[in-house]
Amino acid sequence: MADVKYTEDHEWVLLDGEEATIGITDHAQEQLGEVVFVELPETGKKVKKGDVVAVVESVKAASEIYAPVAGEITESNPALEDDPGLVNGDAEGEAWFFRMIPDDANEIDDLMDADDYKDLIDE
Repeated sequence: MADVKYTEDHEWVLLDGEEATIGITDHAQEQLGEVVFVELPETGKKVKKGDVVAVVESVKAASEIYAPVAGEITESNPALEDDPGLVNGDAEGEAWFFRMIPDDANEIDDLMDADDYKDLIDE
């Protein structure tokens, strides 16, 4: 299994075979506070890197979730629609937002590793 990669927009990306799973980081959910609503992308949607693909709303703010790479959405996490609070309990696990097949999986290699991401949030 590949290493988790991170974006400057506080998403995490895990490539497993051809499919990438994307969610928000623990740091992001801590900044948001209590998550009350999640809007997830449609399956089959083609996206470009940087497109807004999902929205997460908390008692404090709403935040957009961006596509870390170009590709096709293959699945959204139905558990989040039923219980958006999962994001607060397991942001980097069960509370993933969507899965996608990247057009070019090598683009994921260009994202930050855990050490680089930690440096970003420590600044």
